[in-house]
Amino acid sequence: MPRVRAVSLSPAHTFSKPEAAAIRLLAGLGVEGDAHCGETVKHRSRVARDPTQPNLRQVHLIHAELFDQLRGRGFTVTPGVMGENVTTEGIDLLGLPVGARLALGETAVVEITGLRNPCHQLNDFQPGLMAAVLDRDAAGNLVLKAGIMGVVVAGGDVRPGDAIAVALPEGPQRPLERV
Repeated sequence: MPRVRAVSLSPAHTFSKPEAAAIRLLAGLGVEGDAHCGETVKHRSRVARDPTQPNLRQVHLIHAELFDQLRGRGFTVTPGVMGENVTTEGIDLLGLPVGARLALGETAVVEITGLRNPCHQLNDFQPGLMAAVLDRDAAGNLVLKAGIMGVVVAGGDVRPGDAIAVALPEGPQRPLERV
C-alpha cells in the first residue's frame, strides 16, 4: 500500500530539509513554514527571471525506492536530503501523469504538475549525484529521477505512515515534463 515514509521542510532556501513529525499543507500555497510556500514561484533562479510566475513547485515528492537505488551506487541519501517535502514508498511517482492527484493522510491533496529539474546542487551535496539521478530509456530519451512537483488543492496535515491514494485525471493523460 502506498504511504508517506517521511516529511520535511525548511524555512530557509537550503538544499536539504530536516525531517519533521508532520507538515501542514495549505491549499494554493504549499507547505506551511517552508521556503517554497506561496502562490507565486519561490525557487530563487525562477524568481530572478519572473517573480510573478505561478508556483507549480509548492510540494516536492521523491520515492524512497530512489534512495535504495542510490545507496546501491555508493551515495548516502535519506529523507529530506535532496530537498523533498514528502518521501513516498510503494508508488511509481515518475509514472504518474500531469494532473494526477495524491490524497495524503486524512484531508490533504496534491495535484502533480511535473518533474523536478535536477540542478548542480546535487553534485555540491555529493559528487556524481546529478548523473546518478539521470538515466536514458530504451529510446534514448532522458529520464529525470529526482522526484516530482505538485500544488496543494486541499490542505491538511501529513505525517510519516499516512496512506496515499492516487486519482488519475480523466481523458488523455500527459506524461510528466520538467516544471
